[in-house]
Amino acid sequence: MERRRQFLTGAAGLAGLSVAGCTNIFESDESDTGRDRTPTVAATVAENRGRQVYIPTHRDEMAMKGMAGAGDYRVGLMYTYPHQFWIVTGSETERVPFRDDDTVHLMTVVFDEATSTVLPIGAGVSVEIERDGDLVVEKSPWPMISQSMGFHYGDNFALPGDGTYDVTVSLSSMNVRRFGEFGGTFEERAETTFEMEYSDSERNDLEIRQFENRQGDPGAVSMMDMGMMPLSRVPAPSDLPGRVVGEGASGDATFVVSAVEEPPFVEGEDSYLLVSPRTPYNRVPLPMMALSATLESEAGTTFEGQLSAGIEPTAGYHYGAAVDGISSGDELTITVDSPPQTSRHEGYETAFLDMDAVGLTLE
Repeated sequence: MERRRQFLTGAAGLAGLSVAGCTNIFESDESDTGRDRTPTVAATVAENRGRQVYIPTHRDEMAMKGMAGAGDYRVGLMYTYPHQFWIVTGSETERVPFRDDDTVHLMTVVFDEATSTVLPIGAGVSVEIERDGDLVVEKSPWPMISQSMGFHYGDNFALPGDGTYDVTVSLSSMNVRRFGEFGGTFEERAETTFEMEYSDSERNDLEIRQFENRQGDPGAVSMMDMGMMPLSRVPAPSDLPGRVVGEGASGDATFVVSAVEEPPFVEGEDSYLLVSPRTPYNRVPLPMMALSATLESEAGTTFEGQLSAGIEPTAGYHYGAAVDGISSGDELTITVDSPPQTSRHEGYETAFLDMDAVGLTLE
């Protein structure tokens, strides 16, 4: 596929954005470390963290390096300091520390421009970095969530010094069902190439702020303003399609259930059981879960099976299935067969792991 190149000016290349890794959304200038770039800051973890979403030890500013089209997709590219993060296998996490030669934590956000929807497309993102025509590094960044950025793709990269780099982002087709405006889209592989200027001094000008007094407390830092890129958030319950018939929680995730009885989700007399899991505080979607459900009415079991991942502009990323009607008083059990397999930045790595079944009497 023909590469499309995104040229960046110095002014557009360094837009400072804050990233981190109730009533308890937290925003503070508690401790501004300015230009004190000690590796120990990025490697710290709150000592009193529990098995829930918590306020991280710090957050970093990031450098926005541009946006470009890639087929049906729109892609944003940015970086910050190297970061530790946690990968998930089943219900277990493994900390991934950054290495001494890592220079940046490179991040991409994939989204639909027309509907301002961030698109979790599974594990189908790869990044190739070249300088002067020579390959520097090629990786498949991890699908991950952070409190301030929400869902994105990221990993630590070692760049051999200041210079101009060609960063090619390749995208697979989407591996979830698409409804409405998304029907028939995101079916083809695509790629785009950014021309990225990098210097140690530019990176070292990024601000680090520490949360010395609140780190580890239940809560979350607020999501950042992503400029022209959309926030990775699912709709508030009142904005979901259909009628909200229940809400529950498991593993510190919130599950909102809606009964939808109109296209594009269903045709005819069926109903669509829409389950929207999200983080507390910031409504970040929780992709890469395996969910099943049992729905029981007075007449007996009306549905028992898997809930498939889907996406639609008004519903966002969710899980659902067509069922034979949804009525007030029905008993719904949502079983988490596998928790979100997304990697996590600090503040999310202890949550969304031990997830009991969610039982609801529908309204």
